[in-house]
Amino acid sequence: MKNKERTPIPITILIIVLCAIVIIPFMLVISISFSNEADIVNYGYRLIPKGIDISAYKYVFANPKMIIDAYRTTAIFSFASMFLGVFLMSMLAYPLSRRIYKYRNQLSFILFFTMLFGGGMVSNYILITSYLNLDDTIWVYILPGLINPWSVFMIRTFFQGLPNEIVESAYVDGASEYRIFLQFILPLSKPILATIGLMLFLGHWNNWNTAMLFINNRKDLYSLQYLLQRIMNEVKLLQEQQALGAGFDHMVSAAEIPSETVRMAMAVVVAGPALFVFPFFQKYFTKGITLGSVKG
Repeated sequence: MKNKERTPIPITILIIVLCAIVIIPFMLVISISFSNEADIVNYGYRLIPKGIDISAYKYVFANPKMIIDAYRTTAIFSFASMFLGVFLMSMLAYPLSRRIYKYRNQLSFILFFTMLFGGGMVSNYILITSYLNLDDTIWVYILPGLINPWSVFMIRTFFQGLPNEIVESAYVDGASEYRIFLQFILPLSKPILATIGLMLFLGHWNNWNTAMLFINNRKDLYSLQYLLQRIMNEVKLLQEQQALGAGFDHMVSAAEIPSETVRMAMAVVVAGPALFVFPFFQKYFTKGITLGSVKG
């Protein structure tokens, strides 16, 4: 029997160190979120909290309905944007990958041109609010960002790397372009589609500026990130009022308002669902990034 190859000890140590660099900060965030604000002030940040305190989570979830609405809204537009975006961009990338398509160079140039120049925030705001009338609707999260030129080029590059014999044999059997795309190309492109899908999901899950700009009269359509930012701003405001000696009426007194622990609790609340989604894409992610970016 052949001896199994062993990983060199320095490489093993390096991997352990890199894993610790990634894991320890996240553990520290969780620990701080369950700590008491006074313990943070007196003892600093600790990997193991001196005492378990859920005051920060009580403050974050003081209005459960708003949090649930934000979770629902964010989940809906994140998953919808991911599936629709991947499907539409793959439909656009497929003809660009086919040499028999007459106008693929012209279309590629148009896509590339949009990567160099944009209309800016003001024109985008006027277009969405005055012409498309997407403000105060969930579609404002979904429609404007469905097509990303860089992702289209990545998918196109992956399609070009697939064996051309598959398409030719399908043509011989009488398959149409739609059938080739849906039944042959897409199933073979899971790595790049999963990679682009994960990027789209994380990008929309972390979206906060769309709600700030376009959601004015529908609090139930606040994204999770924007809602938690408002909570953090409220904490800062109450602390400033306390420093100035101003009176106010709130669920807790200013002296009891956590700041650092609330910040970390919000990080856990936001990052939790994304951490559960990542394992479903993990086996495709590295392969999709590599194969989708090598061939030009």
